Amino acid sequence: MSNELVLVTGGSGFVGSHAIVQLLNAGYRVRTTVRKLSRAGEVRALVTAAGASGADSIEFVAVDLTSDAGWAEAMDGCTFVLHVASPFPVQQPKDEDELIVPARDGALRALRFARDAGVKRVVLTSSFAAVGYSPKSAGGDYTEADWTDPTQPGITPYVKSKTISERAAWDFIAREGNGLELAVVNPVGIFGPAFGTDLSSSLELMRMMLTGGVPVIPPISTSIVDVRDVASLHLLAMTHPAAAGERFLAVAGPPMTFAELASLLRDHLGPAGAQLPKRTISAGMVRFLAIFVPRLRELVPQLGQVKASSHEKATRLLGWEPRSNAEAVEASADSLVALGLVPRKGPRSA
Repeated sequence: MSNELVLVTGGSGFVGSHAIVQLLNAGYRVRTTVRKLSRAGEVRALVTAAGASGADSIEFVAVDLTSDAGWAEAMDGCTFVLHVASPFPVQQPKDEDELIVPARDGALRALRFARDAGVKRVVLTSSFAAVGYSPKSAGGDYTEADWTDPTQPGITPYVKSKTISERAAWDFIAREGNGLELAVVNPVGIFGPAFGTDLSSSLELMRMMLTGGVPVIPPISTSIVDVRDVASLHLLAMTHPAAAGERFLAVAGPPMTFAELASLLRDHLGPAGAQLPKRTISAGMVRFLAIFVPRLRELVPQLGQVKASSHEKATRLLGWEPRSNAEAVEASADSLVALGLVPRKGPRSA
């Protein structure tokens, strides 16, 4: 057990709240940042509902990714920082700087204030978006050695924001780190149990699939990781001697098509999965519909692409062993049903 103080930025989010639970259960003292202190009660309730002890001991500081206010107070006395907070849109903004600027400036702000406060190590939550959105000339699985080129055509603002902010973080450490250690976690699509009804993008998509909001299945694939394993990888990257200066892909198994995802959910949920889509539309139809439906345009670059990756490095260096794709997906669905966001017996009983 440790009594060291850890700062978690974005503690009200999906990954941040799970990280807080695991830190408290491991005996750490926790301070977290929120945009408004009025969210403190909500975070404590989420953490308590998840079975963590010591939620009343969590400290809260209000900060914004685009302002220096509060950051020195947030970092004071911390041994480690998990910088999880970063904008994640439901849909892409018209102005890409709405995502790029807060993601990049927030990462640099966290690193600068951590360095000045004498923090030992920062773990930055990046994304597979910073790894796997440029073609591999030699083919094969994507690894931590790969980087997305944010200047290539068709890259979305979100993918740009994650790539640019992670690059900026590594550049800062190289130029101005002054001994501050950095480790980076690059998750794929994050599933797993939700603590509350403010859903992540992945779980909101699943909720829509389960409640009839997605009438057909697009021909795309996604890689999967359980949020509990993303949190545990952050804790390993925070303390393991081999993690300093490294980035780690957080991925469970091989990519799943949305058709496979729907089939798994249907088998697992029974009547609660009655509204899941069954018909897969063609890539050509998605491209045609995207002319009229802006949100579909984000899917076009993913059509027909299978982006395989591996957790080999995290397992080899840190001993990390994630849950399976199925466990992550089923836990997501079970939590949506338990929270009352998906009817237990299908549309007739809703």
